[in-house]
Amino acid sequence: MGKTWRRSAAAAIAGAFLAWGVGTGGTPAAAAVACPSGVESDFNGDGTRDTAVADPEATVDGVAKAGAVHVVYGGGKGTTTLTQALDAVPGVPETGDQYGYSMAVYDADLDGCSDLVVGAPYEDIGTEPDSGAVHVLYGSTSGLNAGSKPVKEFFQGTDRPLGGGAEADDWVGYAVAAGKTSSGSPFLLIGSPGESLGTTEDAGAFYYVSGTAQNVVMVHQDTDVAGAVSGTAEQDDRFGSSLAATPTHFAVGSPGEALGSVTFAGGVGYFNHTLTSGYPKPLGGLGQDQDTISGAEEVGDQFGDAISMVPYRPSGATSTTESLLVVGVPGEDLLTTVDAGAVQVFRITSSGSFSQTAWIDQNTADVHEEAEAGDLFGKRLAAVNVSPNITSTGTTTRVAIGVPGEEWAEDNADKGGVQIAPLVGAPGASDSWIDPGYGIPSAAAPRMLTGLALGATPSLLYVGVPYGPVEGRAVYGFPWNVPAGGAPTQTFKPGEGGIPAGGVAFGATVR
Repeated sequence: MGKTWRRSAAAAIAGAFLAWGVGTGGTPAAAAVACPSGVESDFNGDGTRDTAVADPEATVDGVAKAGAVHVVYGGGKGTTTLTQALDAVPGVPETGDQYGYSMAVYDADLDGCSDLVVGAPYEDIGTEPDSGAVHVLYGSTSGLNAGSKPVKEFFQGTDRPLGGGAEADDWVGYAVAAGKTSSGSPFLLIGSPGESLGTTEDAGAFYYVSGTAQNVVMVHQDTDVAGAVSGTAEQDDRFGSSLAATPTHFAVGSPGEALGSVTFAGGVGYFNHTLTSGYPKPLGGLGQDQDTISGAEEVGDQFGDAISMVPYRPSGATSTTESLLVVGVPGEDLLTTVDAGAVQVFRITSSGSFSQTAWIDQNTADVHEEAEAGDLFGKRLAAVNVSPNITSTGTTTRVAIGVPGEEWAEDNADKGGVQIAPLVGAPGASDSWIDPGYGIPSAAAPRMLTGLALGATPSLLYVGVPYGPVEGRAVYGFPWNVPAGGAPTQTFKPGEGGIPAGGVAFGATVR
């Protein structure tokens, strides 16, 4: 299959589901005296959370799908729009770059202001199309990308931050994840699932960027430093398609992984942040061919197409050194229900051992809705632990599960929806369901694919609705304990609150 996989790790089943993907500034952010540490997603240092909403399909200066990122400062302190048409942002708008296709937030330089990571996996580098690039835009007391630090670029090439040589269709920045390790060191993960290793096309890789010095190493499935990475680099593995991390662990999805002769069965490798010669330590791998993991490997399951991870503290523990890893299996067949999808939850201990703690699908006892063919339950995930320093419960650890293929009557095919479930205890004990017209204010319509855009914060679950009727395209913030059909408490919408009107796929990515 090789380079036919252009826009989606799920092209074999649902390539259209990832076909997302204006360039003007807004009111400047009010300056703060200093950047306080410990406030998540605070780009301007005023102690209030800010929000980044991407439209990777936005037209910029007449260039289609160049992409844009809208930043809304908390406390009513204005908005700004970031595109490659701005002098302070490297590059120029090009057709199909999809700037903002992926995003992450962390404090890269430990100055207390949050910094924004923006991926443009279809950026052309020189003459190499869709090689991809990632920007780190720094926060400051004057706002995002408004201080003295220039944008840090990550892309391939001789004497470039990622080294090697730029190659067509590597898709650097297809996925990104970032944070701070338990020892307080910043880290950034950059996925490059189209990376070819020798003649092995689309084997995939990721880059680990460590510390304030931003030291970079590339890791793939044939890397053997401080232990072997799970799996073997093979064509179409697409290792690095999905990324997730906590202060103690991180995970890397390879949804194209073949298990024996079963193609696109999928797998996930997991690591900790302990570095040897700059390389993180591999701990193990997960796949449905293992006896201790439910399900059976099947063609097109795409185990690991979406992953999410949160800190976990079991009962009796005095510190939080474990993680819960949530794995989406959107192509999972439930008996004869093809591509209904499922989600599996794993506990990762500090020593690196794992155990499966839950299987969730729409046929699970007491879970809302019902599994149907083509639902693709688990195509997207967003998980949260709102209280990581206490014993984890079903109230403090939650996961939002995207179900973009969900239908409501034949005239609203692929309307989509979002299932919210506890990560501890029975999934159906406190789950809820929202979809367009039922909690989500956008009216139901065909091909809305709701559930493709999810973002997690400690206080709110963000659900982007980038498709469907124009009047309903927005990002809606729901409390994590929202009842089935409950209303959002926050809304970001083009043309409102200082956000420019228009756009194409506003809310396709939100952080």
